[in-house]
Amino acid sequence: MNRILSVANQKGGVGKTTTAVNLASSLAATGCRVLLVDLDPQGNATMGVGVDKNALELSCRDVLLEKATAETVIVHLATVGFDLLPANEDMTEAEVRLREMAVGDFALKSVLDTLRHGYDYILLDCPPALSKLTVNALVASDGVLIPMQCEYYALEGLTALLDTVERIRRVINPGLEVEGLLRTMFDPRNNLSNDVSAQLTSHFGDKVYRTIIPRNVRLAEAPSHGLPAIGYDPTSSGAKAYLALAGELIRRHNGGQLKLPA
Repeated sequence: MNRILSVANQKGGVGKTTTAVNLASSLAATGCRVLLVDLDPQGNATMGVGVDKNALELSCRDVLLEKATAETVIVHLATVGFDLLPANEDMTEAEVRLREMAVGDFALKSVLDTLRHGYDYILLDCPPALSKLTVNALVASDGVLIPMQCEYYALEGLTALLDTVERIRRVINPGLEVEGLLRTMFDPRNNLSNDVSAQLTSHFGDKVYRTIIPRNVRLAEAPSHGLPAIGYDPTSSGAKAYLALAGELIRRHNGGQLKLPA
């Protein structure tokens, strides 16, 4: 497999970090070797798996700026079953410094090229902006997984992101593709949600994941306990939905077969 996937959407509040954390955990539950890379200066993915971002001596910033190796910064999380390259507000410095570097768009790719064969999946939790850090993620990725709410402004934001993906694919990373669109925080009782969902399916076809992530209190509560939903309440609808997404992802990458790692 060895897939590197950016979880990206420049619009905030769409379940991007929730998706990155819970998909990483669900893939790990199937036996996949998973690395989650937190690229957001807010460090929400880091905190969401029980790592104190304020206590970090080294972070993803140090790796991107070649002040430390990834191996010395990666945190092995036995409680959730995957590895984490953590982040905190120091990533703001990385954002600025990468703009000054001649090969700043390739800093993350250089790091992940040395790591990718140790993992089945590397998931990149991008900031909620089309920033230098997001560009680094897209340059390093095989695909982009786009979480989005089915609401009025969602399609407008999606257009801007798809334009960026296409530009990077054309100029820098010809292997980059839209991995899939994930409908999040979905409420089937909302007519607008159903209308936007139908538009997405009509326009993007099988690029839209069949799995839909529902609005779920347990998904919202889990980060405050430093756990993904599968570790906080595995019986919740949110945890089950992300397990279903992991299965769908694996099937797509294995020609329709759910072939789990040995």
